[in-house]
Amino acid sequence: MDTAEVRFGVLGPVTAERDDGLLDLKGPRHRAVLARLLVARRRVVPVARLVADLWPEPPAGAVGAVQTFVAALRRALEPDRPPRAPARLLVTDGPGYTLRAAPDAVDAWCFETAVTEAAGLPPGQALDRLRAALARWRGPAYAEFAHEPWSRAERARLTELRLRAEEQRAGALLALGRPDQAVPDLDAHVTEHPWREEGWRLLALALYRAGRQGDALAVLRRARTTLVEQLGVDPGPALRRLEADVLAQSPALEAPAEAAGAASLWHRAAQAYDHAVGAGSRARLELTVGLLRALAVTGGGGLAAPRDQRTAVVAAAEELGDARLTARVIGAYDVPAVWPRCDAPGAARWIVAAAERTLAALPAGTRHAAARGRLRAAAALEMRGTRAPRGPEAAAEAEALARRLDDPALLAFALNGRFMQSCARAGLAARRDAIGTEIVALSRRHGLDSYEVLGHLIRMQAGAALGDEAAADAHATAADRLGERHERPLVAVFTGWYRAMRTGTEDAVRAAAALLDGAGMPGLTRGLVPLALLCLRLRGRPHAVAEAARAVDPAADWGPYRAWAEPFALLAAGRRAEARAARDALPEPPADLLYEALCCLDAALALEFGDRPALELARARLRPAAAEQAGAGSGLLSLGPVEVWLAEISAALEAPGQ
Repeated sequence: MDTAEVRFGVLGPVTAERDDGLLDLKGPRHRAVLARLLVARRRVVPVARLVADLWPEPPAGAVGAVQTFVAALRRALEPDRPPRAPARLLVTDGPGYTLRAAPDAVDAWCFETAVTEAAGLPPGQALDRLRAALARWRGPAYAEFAHEPWSRAERARLTELRLRAEEQRAGALLALGRPDQAVPDLDAHVTEHPWREEGWRLLALALYRAGRQGDALAVLRRARTTLVEQLGVDPGPALRRLEADVLAQSPALEAPAEAAGAASLWHRAAQAYDHAVGAGSRARLELTVGLLRALAVTGGGGLAAPRDQRTAVVAAAEELGDARLTARVIGAYDVPAVWPRCDAPGAARWIVAAAERTLAALPAGTRHAAARGRLRAAAALEMRGTRAPRGPEAAAEAEALARRLDDPALLAFALNGRFMQSCARAGLAARRDAIGTEIVALSRRHGLDSYEVLGHLIRMQAGAALGDEAAADAHATAADRLGERHERPLVAVFTGWYRAMRTGTEDAVRAAAALLDGAGMPGLTRGLVPLALLCLRLRGRPHAVAEAARAVDPAADWGPYRAWAEPFALLAAGRRAEARAARDALPEPPADLLYEALCCLDAALALEFGDRPALELARARLRPAAAEQAGAGSGLLSLGPVEVWLAEISAALEAPGQ
C-alpha cells in the first residue's frame, strides 16, 4: 500500500483519510498522539515527551499506553501492511516516534506552501492559489486540542498565516481592479481582528477605489479609535499616510489603468448577468458550467475553481429533478485531458455516480442519444486510471453513439475517453497514436481547437514511446504553436517535460520542474520530479540499483510513487531485508502512462534480489511493450528500451542456479 495516499487534516478537527473516506482514529488519546506527531512536522517526538504531553500526572503504565496508541494508529494508517513488515508512515525512530507524512499530505503544510508561493505570482494566479488555500480551513487549527500547551505555538503560527493570507487575497483583488469584491470579507476581517492595521488599510483602500470616499475616511477614523481604545497605540505610518492620501484624493490610490479597465468591463457584464438571470435558474447552471469549462481549458490556476465548483453545479442541477438538464450540465464539461490520473479522485467518483444516476433517469428513446453519449464520455474520463471495467465500456458506448449520430464534438470527447482507458497494460502506444491521429484530423475538419492540441500531445507521447523521435518532436512543435495561438498555457508544461526527457540530464529535469509551479494538476505533479530523477539514473541500466538508491531522498514528495521509492531508500540505508519486504508489497502499477516505467523499477529491484517469481511477472508485464521505450509514452521520463530490460530479466532467469 502507498502510505502517501493517507492525507491528514489539522485545519479544523484532526483527521486522517484516504480517497475512500475518513479513517477511524479510535479514542481521544489516539488522536492526541497523532496530532502531537503532526505538530512536530516530521521530527522525532520522544516517548517521554508524549507521556508528559498526554497526562498532567502520568499513570504508572503511561509508556505502555502510548505504545498501544501507536500500534492502533499504525493499523488504521497502514491496514494492508503485511505482518511483521516495518511501518513506513508512523515509524519508531531512536527514543520515540515520527510521522513521515509527505509534504503535501497535511493540509496545513499545503496551505503554508500555497501562501508562500502566492506571494510571487501575478495577481490573478495569486488570487486562485489563495482562495484554494483558504478553502482548506474547516475551523480553528487543531480544534479539539486548542487548550493543550504543546499545540499553542503551532496554532498561533497557522492562525497568523491565515490572517496574512486573507489580507493577501484582498490585495490581489485590489490589484485586479475588483474592490467591491474585497470589501465584505475585509469588513468581517477587521471586525474579528481589530488590531491588524493592514486589514484596516486594505478595507479603506478598497472603499476608496469603489467610489466610497466618505466610507473610506470613516473606516480610517474607526481604526484610529479602535487602536487607541483597545491597544493604547496610535495608527502606524501606513494608515496615517493613507488617510492623508484619501483626503487629498491622491492619484497614487487609483488602481493600475490596465487592471481597472478590463476588470470594470468584466464586472459590469457580471452585474448585468446577475440582474437578468435568476440565481436558481436552469440557464444560470448551464452558463456556469460553461464558464468552468472555459476556466479549465485556460489551465494553471484556472483548474482549481472547476474542480471545486463542478460537483456543486451538478448537485444543484440534480436537485431540480430534471434529468435532461443534469445531463447537459455534466456533458458540457468536455475539457480535453491528456494525463490519465485524476487530480481529485473523490470528486471524480462522485461525478461518475451522478452520470449513472442521470443515465438511469433519462427518458428512453433516440431523442436523448447525444446526452447519453456525453454522459458516457464524461464517465470514461473520470474513471481514468482506476481499472474499473465500466471505464472502457463507457468509452466504447460513447464512441459508438457519436459515430452513429455523426457528432464531431461528441466523437472528440469520446475518443478522449478511449485514450484515458488505453493504459491498462503495457504496449499500447500504437493504439494511442491511432487515437491521436483521428483526434487531430477530426479537430482540423471541425475547428475543435482544444482537441487538436490534445491530439498532438497524444501523438507526441506515442511517438516517444515508439522511438520515433522525429514524429514526437514535430507534434510537440505543433502543440506549442497551437497552445500559443489559443492561449493554452498548460501545453508548455507537457512539451517542456518532453524536451527535458529527450535531453536526459538532471539539470533538464530540474528546469522542467519549474513548469509544474501553478500548473493546477496534482494528479500529474505529485511525486513526478523525484521519480523522474530516479528513472534517469536507471535509464538503460537495469543493474544500477545501488547507484540509484544512494540518490533517493526518502523525505522528498514521492506522492503516489512512494511505494516504488521506499525499497531503494531502504537499500541505501543498508536495510536489505526491509527493502525486500517493501518490494514484495508493491502493487501492480496504476493504469496510466507510467505503467512500463514502474514495471521496470520493480524489475530492477527483482534483479537486485534475484527474485525469480518477481522477474517472471515483470517479464510477462513488459513483453507486450518489447518494441517501446519504457515510460517514454508519458512524455515525462524514460528508462530506455524495454528490450534491454527484457534481455536482462531473461538472462537472470536463465542463469545457472536460477
